[in-house]
Amino acid sequence: MYCLARDAQSVWNSRRLLWVMARREVASRYAGTAAGAVWAYVQPLLMVAAYYLVFDVVFAMRLGEHAPTRAVGTYLIVGMLPWMAFCEALSRGMNSLLEAGPVLQKNALPPALFVARSVLASAAVHTPLLLALALAYAPQHHFSPALLCLLPLLALQWLLCLLWGYVLAILAAALRDTVQLVGFALSVGVFLSPVLFPLSMFPAQWRWVLWANPMTSLLTGYQSVLLGGAWPGMGTWLAAGLWCALGALALEYLLRRSRDQLVDWL
Repeated sequence: MYCLARDAQSVWNSRRLLWVMARREVASRYAGTAAGAVWAYVQPLLMVAAYYLVFDVVFAMRLGEHAPTRAVGTYLIVGMLPWMAFCEALSRGMNSLLEAGPVLQKNALPPALFVARSVLASAAVHTPLLLALALAYAPQHHFSPALLCLLPLLALQWLLCLLWGYVLAILAAALRDTVQLVGFALSVGVFLSPVLFPLSMFPAQWRWVLWANPMTSLLTGYQSVLLGGAWPGMGTWLAAGLWCALGALALEYLLRRSRDQLVDWL
């Protein structure tokens, strides 16, 4: 893990610059608008309000007996917000090196800094929203101590996005088709995860397909904590840790193979 450790050290040494870059990226996304970065929070909140209004108030739809909650909108919100955060962070991390190509060709900056900037910018937007969601759901289970698990779940999610975002950024630099393939995979992935329906509603013999989605374990953890006030099972932590470990191994391999060609590919 020499290459990965070296990149991690370079990002840590540049942490002040990283924070400034992340703040500027968030601001640049909404430059020219009257509300500025407020739009980053308004859009997900409007989605949450729409889910609750349509599914829980207007149609009053209900899930089956074995679902973590009966209200459809309440269930969808808990899965969709983390999924949106994952998709944004992964996509922006994947495109970060392509966008930073001209800068990297002229300056001896570590490429990992730009991937970390994109993921950190997404984390800065979505983490407060997910924490606010915890406050909204906490009264349902009387502020269960299991809410403390939300912090390690968030940490694992951003680590997952950072590792796999860097992996995909290198692959995208080598082969531009990666961007199109990942975009398609993310659009389909929401149907192969417990975002739209509980695990219990998926056929048992095909349930392994859902666990091939790296977010499935984290989503089940969010649902356990926010909907039931229960501690996530050991399988949640093991699966999430396994996906992070696989990302670290894949990233180490790609860093070794692309060390001398990465900037040229950009």
